[in-house]
Amino acid sequence: MSSITKLLNIEYPIIMAPMFLVSNTKMVIEACNNGIAGSIPALNFRTDIEFRAAIKEMKANCKGPIGINLIVNKSNPKVHQQLKTSVELGVDFILTSLGSPKEVIEACKPKGIKVLCDVTDLKFAKKVESLGADAIVAVNNRAGGHKGNMSPEVLIPLLVSNCSIPVISAGGVGNKQELDEMLALGASGVSVGSIFIASEESTVSNEYKTACVEYGAKDIVMSTKISGTPCTVINTPYVSKIGTDQSWLERVLSKNKKLKKWVKMFMFVKGMKSVEKAALGATYKTVWVAGTTIEHTKKIQPLKAIIDSLIR
Repeated sequence: MSSITKLLNIEYPIIMAPMFLVSNTKMVIEACNNGIAGSIPALNFRTDIEFRAAIKEMKANCKGPIGINLIVNKSNPKVHQQLKTSVELGVDFILTSLGSPKEVIEACKPKGIKVLCDVTDLKFAKKVESLGADAIVAVNNRAGGHKGNMSPEVLIPLLVSNCSIPVISAGGVGNKQELDEMLALGASGVSVGSIFIASEESTVSNEYKTACVEYGAKDIVMSTKISGTPCTVINTPYVSKIGTDQSWLERVLSKNKKLKKWVKMFMFVKGMKSVEKAALGATYKTVWVAGTTIEHTKKIQPLKAIIDSLIR
């Protein structure tokens, strides 16, 4: 039994990664009831009322632990309320991204809620460990969405040898062989996202799911069009048409010291709406976020079957 299975009280060392506008309560419930941990971004819910209802629904129907992903930097003005609600309703763990987890850790520790923190390098890993994080999520260069810069072969051993808390690998796992490879590198578990997009429980468009089936690893490209930050997307004809780089105006504004904060916030909000349209639309003329592990997506199938492919 790996330390992550003990930490989260799960049968298999797998977390279904939180995916913006892809993850939903049905997916989390199905994940939790099949031996792995399920998680969902708080930003998938527009209001606190909707967020509270979702947590209560998951807690009522999940046998295993449920996790909430919080964006903890200034681009998310809702984070304080999202944290308050998560703690009040007693979720099992919180995944932090894009900022310091200090406030989250301080709020969760007294309640026994585990805090897992996204990192891309050793410096930040040591920082979150010193703050009291329960585990590190090592985002490597095979991750879908916003990926890291280091390969899992370099990043995982680096963090494992220098940190005393569990290291969870995020990126590059789409089947059991790849899961075993990450565990062999020293990871206590893995965070897996892209292969769950084309699950029957997912409520994204059939076109999005079909794209995950029909396209593969070679079709994943980096784009700054969505939020201004490099993000992996499926290179559909539409993406090829609009390009993958920000316009000169977007680049100039992003570099202006006085405007940088506001421009990045604008791009973030603009990006969220772009991804929302992609996730819920019904045409290839949208931008679909995914990682290279869609190579292993051969058909749309129940989430349970996807989990089985990872563990057997």
